[in-house]
Amino acid sequence: MKASKISFLALSMALAMILSFIESQIPAFVAVPGVKVGLTNIVIVFLLYKVGAKEAGAVSLIRVVLVGLLFGSLVSILYSLAGAVLSFCGMVLLKKTGWFSTMAVSVTGAVLHNVGQVLMACFVTETAQLIYYLPVLMVSGVIAGIVVGIAGALMIQRVPTQF
Repeated sequence: MKASKISFLALSMALAMILSFIESQIPAFVAVPGVKVGLTNIVIVFLLYKVGAKEAGAVSLIRVVLVGLLFGSLVSILYSLAGAVLSFCGMVLLKKTGWFSTMAVSVTGAVLHNVGQVLMACFVTETAQLIYYLPVLMVSGVIAGIVVGIAGALMIQRVPTQF
């Protein structure tokens, strides 16, 4: 791997971690706990389209672990990892078909992230009733996915990547 690509991925990782920290400092705009925009997914969507799935997946997984260790806990890593893996798999599958826009891929990722976290919460707490929380999170996921999809599409158009 070229040094320029490694440097680009390191900068992408740093940006994803900074966006994650910034988002953790923003108070919730709604009364529903856990609703966030998912600013770090801007970086992941960008990498998925401009660099590749392997690189985007690596940045996503490493970011989850590092942010969890720096700003969260082992439990937060567990929840984030469940959401990130399910989200990423869904985004990769949709992108591979070539039938969906960047925004549709982003919305799918946001919704699946919420699904993954709720499923992990059900598993950890052994409480299936948490599924009832999912419709609210899915609506917020669609809205967040649209915002992230727009930002990701703008980055894909405007940021050159030549390695």
